[in-house]
Amino acid sequence: MKKVHKSTGTDDKKLQTALKKMNVQPIQAIEEVNMFKEDGNVIHFAAPKVQASVPSNTFAIYGNGEEKELTELVPGILNQLGPDSLASLRKLAESYQSMQKKEEGKKDDEDDDDIPELVEGENFDSKVE
Repeated sequence: MKKVHKSTGTDDKKLQTALKKMNVQPIQAIEEVNMFKEDGNVIHFAAPKVQASVPSNTFAIYGNGEEKELTELVPGILNQLGPDSLASLRKLAESYQSMQKKEEGKKDDEDDDDIPELVEGENFDSKVE
């Protein structure tokens, strides 16, 4: 026997009722919404429907949100970044640079295979003289 579960939409109805009580109004001409997370990722909504109630400090965003890395959206969202996000972007750039230096260091280490390892407690300068 196959059971089909029908979504009643009660959550959506409850949400709509709560939003109506707050007197939300639709905001037109919103092209995109970006929510910056603490881990450096961004929840990106393209062409969402936005409703707001400024006195209640409530905003409702409808649409398909995609979680993206900050680097994917950087050129277009620089004007949206606040001080926290700029610091996160700076930290991300520094970690990227350090990763590149480590990779270059690994390549240099591969060339140094013929150099013997230092032995603790031995003084090689006295043996040279």
